[in-house]
Amino acid sequence: MSRRDQTQESLPAELLLRAYAAGIFPMAESRDDPQVFWVDPKQRGVLPLETFHISKSLRKELRRGEFIVRANSAFERVLDECAAPGPGRKDTWINAPIRDAVIELHNLGFAHSLEIWKDGELAGGLYGVALRGAFFGESMFSRTANASKVALAHLVARLRLGGFRLLDTQFVTDHLKTFGCEEIPARDYQRRLESALEYQARFPLNPAPDRVAMELAAMAGNR
Repeated sequence: MSRRDQTQESLPAELLLRAYAAGIFPMAESRDDPQVFWVDPKQRGVLPLETFHISKSLRKELRRGEFIVRANSAFERVLDECAAPGPGRKDTWINAPIRDAVIELHNLGFAHSLEIWKDGELAGGLYGVALRGAFFGESMFSRTANASKVALAHLVARLRLGGFRLLDTQFVTDHLKTFGCEEIPARDYQRRLESALEYQARFPLNPAPDRVAMELAAMAGNR
């Protein structure tokens, strides 16, 4: 990971958008650290939207319909859940300046969340930033088995319906590899990013359920 040492304690939303467009993103050493530094990875994680695939077990989970999926219905709750310590992570990189900037982006229509509800409770979710034809996935959380997987599958379905060209995951994890996540050199990522920014996509907040179902079914066949 290549880190740019410039740090700051405030993060204007306009600056954050310019950073994403340039291929860099902010992080903090810890949730309680007031400073932000910029990250420019030499290797970048991307999830190809057209070849994204889901397992048979997840497909069955989706068919059971136990989860309710909503967009932007509890953005700050999702953000705070992603920032909170959880199983396998004692700390996170989402500090106060990043939180404030992302909420401002949300209020401006650039940042979106997907919430996964089960039995009236928030079971999982994710959030990210949409900029023209690129979506920058920031973080996800899960309080119930498979909730984050359901959120990711529904995110990709919406991005495909909305005309997005790039889903940036920043880094590759074993979890993301199961969906086809790839690690590419920074120069290749920059080319994909520049191409995606030439398109004007739209993040669907309330897509037609039958169209979402068709996209999910198509993903189940991408093996």
